[in-house]
Amino acid sequence: MPHAFQQSVITEFRANAGKVGGPFEGADLLLLTTTGARSGKPHTTPLGYVRDGRRLLVVGSNLGAPLHPDWYRNLLAHPSVQVELGDEEFPSLAVPAEGARRDELFARVVAEAPGYAEYQAATDRVLPVVVLELPDPDDTPRPITSLADKLMEVHTWLRTQLLHVHAETEAHFAARAAHDGAGEPPAPGLGLQIRQRCLAFCQALEFHHTAEDGHMFPTMEGYHPHLADVFERLREEHRGIGELQSALAALLAGAAIAEPDRFRTELTRMTEELTAHLDYEEEQILPLLADVPWPPAPPAS
Repeated sequence: MPHAFQQSVITEFRANAGKVGGPFEGADLLLLTTTGARSGKPHTTPLGYVRDGRRLLVVGSNLGAPLHPDWYRNLLAHPSVQVELGDEEFPSLAVPAEGARRDELFARVVAEAPGYAEYQAATDRVLPVVVLELPDPDDTPRPITSLADKLMEVHTWLRTQLLHVHAETEAHFAARAAHDGAGEPPAPGLGLQIRQRCLAFCQALEFHHTAEDGHMFPTMEGYHPHLADVFERLREEHRGIGELQSALAALLAGAAIAEPDRFRTELTRMTEELTAHLDYEEEQILPLLADVPWPPAPPAS
């Protein structure tokens, strides 16, 4: 899609709560914003989608071209994406489906949008089917009025992602252990679901700690010099957790890992260290942030 035309679709989408005319009139369309795999900059792409229960399915068709589209390569590098659907906007985790599940979901897409079958027939590559998680309708966000609230929002998200990773890892190991059919057992990998969630978690954690070490802690230390030992301990814990992140990243080089038991050990160790770190940070830091408004007041003109 030429850049100028794509931008006109994006502009029309945002001006009309997701409705556009021209060749996309009446189509189910969303806007997907990914982070550039190399540039690190946001890129927004209009995409057709098929709704599957509480999931949205998008296909990396690239109109049947031989290479995957840029947005697909971006989300493999940065799984956390932003979705605009109608007049809603929400963060999501982008997970490509694998194997038989991919085939099942692709058939679901083709049943509603037969044109994707033509795109698949035009290329030798397997068109990726990407699952976008919809927000939980029962998950009402708590109001954020202070920096303490914002910090707890981040901490809660990190804890929740770790719980998901543990659950998905154990489900994967259980499926491998239960394999008793003919042929080779499943490959010793955690799969893209766990890879994507781990990658999103590690990237968010690194961003959070970098912001704390580079901005929040130095500012707070200036106001509370008597807590210098607290801030130094938190920085030291950040370094230790960063080393664990590197170990996890090494295990997740590619879509599978060779030593799942080692992955489980590293994940458990990171969980214990991070949980203790978050508990200590909340105990020491939250009272200092309770009266700091969020979002920050704009500078006086």
